[in-house]
This record gives sequence, C-alpha cells and structure tokens, in this order.
Amino acid sequence: MKTTFKMITLSTVTAFSLCFAGQSFAAANPFSDLANIAAKDKIIALQEQGIVHGISDGLFAPNATITSAQGVQLIVNAANLNLDLVRFLVEPKATDYFKNANNDAWYANALITASVNGVELPADLDPNKKWTREEFTQQLIRTIEKHSSLPMIKVVPVEINDSADLTVEYFGAIQRALAYNVVKLDEQGNFHPKAEISRAEAAEQIYNVLEYVKAHPAPSPEPELESETNAKRSPGSTSPQIPGTK
Repeated sequence: MKTTFKMITLSTVTAFSLCFAGQSFAAANPFSDLANIAAKDKIIALQEQGIVHGISDGLFAPNATITSAQGVQLIVNAANLNLDLVRFLVEPKATDYFKNANNDAWYANALITASVNGVELPADLDPNKKWTREEFTQQLIRTIEKHSSLPMIKVVPVEINDSADLTVEYFGAIQRALAYNVVKLDEQGNFHPKAEISRAEAAEQIYNVLEYVKAHPAPSPEPELESETNAKRSPGSTSPQIPGTK
C-alpha cells in the first residue's frame, strides 16, 4: 500500500536533482557512438536540452536497453516534472511509494518526483527490470498528455499485426502514440510490444512527442466575461453599483 504524505506548496524550494547519478556531465561532450544510429540528430538535440545524458562522458550507448528506473527518469526529464514547489512534512523516501526501491539508489528522487506528480506506476515496480516497448511508450504518452494538456483528437485505430501481444490496458496509449507519430510500425505492421526498448528508441520517442506538443499547444483559457455588477460599477468607485439603482 502506498503511503500518502501531506504537502505544502512554496514559492521557492531547493529542487531535487533529476539527473542520473554519475551520468550527468557539466560540460557534455558530443556522443561519439551515434554514427550509424538513425535517430542521431534527435538524440543530440535532446542532449543539448539536457533531457538525455550519456552512460559516460561522450558515450550514449544507443543500443543498450533501459530499466524501468531509467525509463522513469527519462519521462520525468521529458515532462519537466519536479518538486520545486513542494515541501514534505516528512522527508520522503522512494520506498514510501515503491516497495522494491532502494532509497540510496541514483533513481530514488526520480521515483519520488514521478509519483508526486501523478505518474501512474505500480507500487511493486521493480526499478531494475528491463522495460518493454509497450511499457515505456504507454507511460510516456500518458504522462505527456496529462502534463501538457494536449487537445483531444479523434483516433482512427491503426491495424497492428501483432496486437495480440499487446497488453490490453496499453492499447489506447499505443494507438495515440501512432496517431501522434511518436512511434511507427515496422514494414510488416508490427509494433513488437514485448521487445525490450533501447536507449535510442526511447530517446527518439521523447523527441517525437515533444515535437508534437510544440505543434499542438494547449488552448489558451478564455477571458472571463465582465459581470453585470462590475459593468455597472460607478466610475472611480470601488463599490459595486446595484442593478436598478442610481
């Protein structure tokens, strides 16, 4: 069972670090292992924005697969989630939210940040388990949709030849990812939902969804109409003029 903490919002508070421990570099050198990677330019763009980092200085390891903890960190970075305006009455621990977490691990703050910001993750999340394509995609899409207020669209379902392998609860998010051009099917029309996702694939999805968000900004709130009471306010008066009176 998850423990719920009361929180107080503040105007300024020291933020938790959102970078992988040991994987963030003040002066990020260009990655030297992207020569044959199709998403090379997208990965470099994300590196320049500080959204992705290498496994060591100058190395991205594009073909390495990601764990759920690494996936959560990437999603936290992509959605720009933070704890800037939150003070906990009790110092939070990752195990307050995820029983299998390690409070001293590099990912602890990312798990806390994700949970506090409403990212829906299972309480029994295994931080070291490899994430599949469907797991990462559905978490990314749902988080970005929630925190970017994307306008609703009418999705025309795409036929996915290996849809039988999809987790039923993820089907809608995968279809929306296809509609947003965040992911594509292969030449045989397969998504390969149970395949482990690589760092390059995850980065490309993040780049694509952020480009979609830029092209589809949330609608601006409509200005409030002036009330009849305010409309009849006497010039230079701070008191409302009651309708029907002089």
